[in-house]
Amino acid sequence: MSQLPESAQSKLEQFLPSENLEQPSSQQPTQQPLPQREPIKHMLIGSVQAVTRTIQHLHIIGYANVNDWSVPQPTPNSDEVMSILIRQILIR
Repeated sequence: MSQLPESAQSKLEQFLPSENLEQPSSQQPTQQPLPQREPIKHMLIGSVQAVTRTIQHLHIIGYANVNDWSVPQPTPNSDEVMSILIRQILIR
């Protein structure tokens, strides 16, 4: 900052914090790259009972809550429904 004329420096100081700008503040978080997340879609297709039991099993083992799945929708096959779960996974 000492390279600026005094008048320009005093105007600039009005807009800058009073702390030393040349040294990083201990309060500023270090910039770490954010992990990349990518959506992945799970699709269950089967009888109402098979889809429901699979969703319940995935809930019991802690993979996904029952309410995270879409409401079962009919498929072109009259004895089948489809339910979808979209999750975000970390890509390293």
